[in-house]
Amino acid sequence: MRRQSVSADHSVVPFPDARTAISSPLRFIKPTLPDWEVIASLYRDIYESGVITNASLVERLESAVAELIGVKHCVAVSSCTSGLILTMKAFDLRGEVILPSFTFFASGEAVLWNGLKPVFADCELNSWNIDPADVARRVTPRTAAILGVHLYGNPCNAEEISCIAERSDIKLIFDAAHAFGSSHKGAPIGGFGDAEVFSLSPTKLLVAGEGGLVTTNDAVLARRLRAGRNYGDLGAYDPELLGMNARMSEFNAALALAGLEILKNKIARHCEIAGLYTKLLRDIPGVRFQAVHNGDISTYKDFSIHVSSPDGKLLSSQLCAALQEKNIPTKRYFYPPLHQQKIFAGLQSEIDLPLPVTEFISEGVVSLPIYESLPDKTVEVIAATIHEIVSEWNLQEIEQ
Repeated sequence: MRRQSVSADHSVVPFPDARTAISSPLRFIKPTLPDWEVIASLYRDIYESGVITNASLVERLESAVAELIGVKHCVAVSSCTSGLILTMKAFDLRGEVILPSFTFFASGEAVLWNGLKPVFADCELNSWNIDPADVARRVTPRTAAILGVHLYGNPCNAEEISCIAERSDIKLIFDAAHAFGSSHKGAPIGGFGDAEVFSLSPTKLLVAGEGGLVTTNDAVLARRLRAGRNYGDLGAYDPELLGMNARMSEFNAALALAGLEILKNKIARHCEIAGLYTKLLRDIPGVRFQAVHNGDISTYKDFSIHVSSPDGKLLSSQLCAALQEKNIPTKRYFYPPLHQQKIFAGLQSEIDLPLPVTEFISEGVVSLPIYESLPDKTVEVIAATIHEIVSEWNLQEIEQ
């Protein structure tokens, strides 16, 4: 029997059946890795050479990425977080850093590691990225930098934020953890601001196992980053700045280098899945989608929806629980927002708050499974299951 859903005006409309239930827990993420033979060959060469950290393959990866993005310098590091920490340290920042609250907590932790004060800006209602107008309102003489985030791989408004930074003579850094392969108005993410920092962890589209990349056109910054990732030392056994061990191993570089060859196809598949989810879910009342501006390409590292009832009640936690019962895993990327988390508590004054859009979006967000090997049929079943859950909620409301 074909199932039906009840619309906001209580009329009955059809929607696709969940014809094939998911019988065992679905993977939330499953990275596609390069061909094993390619990796094995590279690993064998590394192993036999005995030089396994920060050597020729790291240099090859840095050169390949710099050429791909069109920047002068790329510095490989152990993670995006260490890259953010070292970039702020290399700039010798003092004071406050403006950043979105709707982001992964590592963005804010990098600020705290440098002894800087995070000042949280609201996000845009449509793109869910940092709101340039709210950034401008929060700039003061104490502001040292702006940290923008390309959320889920969706490019933020780099031009407007750049104008704010230039006008105020402050540094502009982008947390591009999700965005390797994204582009903004035809230009690759990685070439905006003073520096952009990528993640190569297993949840990203370019995978190194663990690792990060900092891209920049600033030669002085690049030199200081190369020192910073090696305890601050460039080889004279006399550190130039306070650094850490943030080197990338040759094994990680090999995985990322080989991964560049399959990146374009991975991004294309993510975009296909995101388009299919959007097509299948867009008729559900109360479901919002993250807007990608015309001319931009998102990696859709994550595909997230925002869920609320017609009367405005946020339903993300209920939907996540209901999907979990049907073997469909979800995440709430990113709830709670940073300004409501323990380590950031008490850092904001009343003038820094409120963040109404951030709180609205984060409270209603649900991230759905998305990875290259996820079949269209499974996406259709997930979407049909969401329809079924929402239909049951609507029927319960009518009966009450």
